Formats: sequence, structure tokens, C-alpha cells
Amino acid sequence: MIFNLMLFFPCLGIIFFILFGHYRMAGMMNICFSFLTFLASVGLGVNTVLSSGGSLLFWNNQFYVDAFSLCLIILTTFISFTVAIFSRQYMLNNLDENRINARMLQFYFIMYQAFTLTMLLVYTSNNIGILWISVEGATLATALLVSLYRTPESIEAAWKYFILCIVGIALALFGTLCVYFSAKNVSINISGAMLWTVLHQHAAILNSQLLMLAFIFLLVGYGTKIGLVPFHFWLPDAHSESPAPMSALLSGLLLNIGLYALVRFKMLIDPNLGTHLIGILMMAFGLISFLFAGFTIFRKRNIKRMFSYSSIEHMGLITFAFGLGGPLASFVGLFYMIIHSLVKSAIFMSLGNVIQLTKSKDMGEIKGLLQSYPSVGWTLLIGTIAIVGFPPFGIFNSEVMLVIATLKQYLFIVPIIIIGLLLSLGGIMYNLNPVFFGQSTDDVSSLKVCLFPIVLNLSIALYFGLHIPHGFMNYLNQATSLIAGRGILS
Repeated sequence: MIFNLMLFFPCLGIIFFILFGHYRMAGMMNICFSFLTFLASVGLGVNTVLSSGGSLLFWNNQFYVDAFSLCLIILTTFISFTVAIFSRQYMLNNLDENRINARMLQFYFIMYQAFTLTMLLVYTSNNIGILWISVEGATLATALLVSLYRTPESIEAAWKYFILCIVGIALALFGTLCVYFSAKNVSINISGAMLWTVLHQHAAILNSQLLMLAFIFLLVGYGTKIGLVPFHFWLPDAHSESPAPMSALLSGLLLNIGLYALVRFKMLIDPNLGTHLIGILMMAFGLISFLFAGFTIFRKRNIKRMFSYSSIEHMGLITFAFGLGGPLASFVGLFYMIIHSLVKSAIFMSLGNVIQLTKSKDMGEIKGLLQSYPSVGWTLLIGTIAIVGFPPFGIFNSEVMLVIATLKQYLFIVPIIIIGLLLSLGGIMYNLNPVFFGQSTDDVSSLKVCLFPIVLNLSIALYFGLHIPHGFMNYLNQATSLIAGRGILS
């Protein structure tokens, strides 16, 4: 019942906005639908925890929830809720400034709820085919929102995003079919050959050659969604040209679905191959992405593009962590993913406020935020401190634990990680120093902005950096046990 409600509220939201989305009150209704979806996801979490096996199956076994997927379900609905709060004032400002009209506002809210729905379908799907379709749906919803402003730059960014991701998803489809045929070759029935639960039960007898081929295509295909180098070219343009709430969702949520799919397939293929080859491939692509982004951050003058490369850097590190494997690294990957989503969504919401107030994305034209717009400047500064890995925020904890996990397995990689972290820290702080502390202009806007969801997300990231609640720790440990075979508390 609760699972049905969780999917029902976004569907109801889509229908409501088709009828009434052009009214100014639509932003408040978007908050209501997002909050109800969040409540339903929490209820689903309680049901899952109380279930005997720690997992639940729905709709003729086509949908499935366990500790791993539930962490990301609740994260997704929570950030969708906080970004919905921010979206209300941000989109009204756009409407008042004639950047969008009532019909474009309506379209935005329809796609917002469609995006939430497709994300939830990704995390709850027990069918690898439905997973692929849901990722495709999320791509379409976000591509349409990237081009919302209908400027030449936003339309170009949307087309680049659409074409590159469609090619990537097509490759992921081929990998998905290879997994299916690897099961068919060992006489698993047609319906079971598409289900995670059945595939995991028979992982040891699946066709190894087909699985290895499948993962190569899956890595390229879903790696495009993650933004791994060299499949990342869509990401900086999409972040730069899309509305700030969409940038928050892209960086905070959308990048996670590709990584979730890869980790799910890794959990299936690793026991079959009996080697660490899959993990080494993920480590290599993750480390290359991390280092490439660290070097590139120095050269960016567009503030949204710079933070988009920061997303590539962090997603590269998270991919590296899951590739490294083992209980500690897998725990770090999951915890890091959660904290990165909270912090980066807050940063892009802050950037939305900055850009609306200063009318610029060029860091050469944005000066002295702490003097001219103190509240907006401080939220962005705190978000920046969090994302570059200063204590006591959760990013710092994640990076320290990742270094420790790497020390235990690949000592020679540790200096590379430290150099990459210093590069990113230096690049971001060098570029943003005049943005925060430079000489501000006398022309100060009185535009109304929204700060509450930014403060809320950053506060949670700070709290998790200082203390991980016992119940949350146990749940992360359960998810780690699913990913790595045993938890860090075992």
C-alpha cells in the first residue's frame, strides 16, 4: 500500500499540473506532492526494516526494495522535496522577469514530477528491463528541462545531453540484453532472466563471457549518465544552461542512478567471475575522471561549469570507492554518495540565488558576495567549504575513510588521491576568493530568494559529519553487506 502511494503521488502531481500547472500557486502544490512522496518513502523504509528479510517485493515480483535501494529512495524524495521548496520562489522570479511564461512554468512542474517518478522506478525496479526504461525516462525528462529557457545555448546543451546520453543508454541496453542472454543460456525461465532476485540466486552459473562483455557496455552506457571521463561532455553544458533547481537535481540525484545501476550489475557479475576485474575497470575510470576534473577546475570562469566539474570529480571518487570493493570502501561509496547529493544540491541552489541577484554566471563579474549579499554569500561559502572536504562536514569523513580503505589495498594510489584532492581544493578556492571577498558593486538587487532548503541540506551534511546516528549506521551497514558481502560492523 505504501509503495503504491509513493508512486501514486508523482503520478497525481503530473495529472494535476497538466490541468493547473500554469497558475502561480503551482509551486506550492509541487512542494505538497514532493513532501507526500517523501513521507511515503519513509513509510516504505519503516515497512522494509520491519520485514523479516529486510526486503520487499511488489507487483508480481517486478519491483523490489532492499537496504541499498531504500537509502537512495529516501535520499531522492528528500532532495526532491527541498529543491521543490527552492523551485517555488526561483521559478516565480523567472516568471516575473519574463524569462519564462505560464505555459513554460506548467511544463516545468509536469517534468519535475515525471523526473521524480522515473527516479523512483529506477531504484525500485527488480526487472533489469524496467530499470533501463526508467533511466531512459529520467534522461528525457531532464533533457526537456535543460532547454526550458529556450535560448540558443540551452537548446544546444539539451541536444548535446540528449544525443550523448541516448547513445550511452543504447549501449547500456546492449549490455542489459547480454545479461539476459547469459541467463537464458543456462535455462533460467524467460521472466526470471530479467529479475535481479532470480539472477542473484543463479549468479554462479551464468555465462561468464557474456557477463564480461555486458559489463563493458554497461560501464560505457551508464558511465555516460554518471559523467565519467571521457563520456562527460554533456554534463558541464547541461549544468550551465539549465535552471538552478534542475542543476541541483542533475548533480544531486540524476548522476546517482547510473552509478546505482553499475553497482547492481557489479554485485551480480563479481561472484560469477571470481576476479576483481570489474572493480579494476571502475577504479580506473573513476580515478581518471577524478584527476581530469581536478585539473580542469582551474580553467573555468563560469561558476556553474566549475561546480559541474566538481561533480565529475566527486562521482569519479565514489565510482573508485565502489570499484575498490570490500566492506569499508563500499560503505564509503554509499555514505559519500549521500553526502555529495546533499551538499551539491545545496550549492546549485545557492548558485541559483547568486545568478538571479547578480545577473551573471561569470566569476569575473561576481565580486564581494559576503559584503553585498551576506546571507546568500555565506550559504555558498559554507557549501564550498563542505564540498572541498573541510572538516567537520561529511565529505571530509568520506575522503579520509576512502584514503584508509585504499591504503589497505593499493598503497601507491593514495598519493594520487591526495594530489587530486589538493588540486580541486586549490582550483575552487582560487577561483572563488574574489567572488566572496572581492570589492562588491554598489548595485544591489532586492530580489527575494529562498535560503531554507539550502541551510537544511547543509545542516544534515554537517550533522552526519559530526555524528552518524546508530539506526542510520545500522542501515548503511545492511546496505554495505548487500554490496560487499559483509558489513563494516561484522
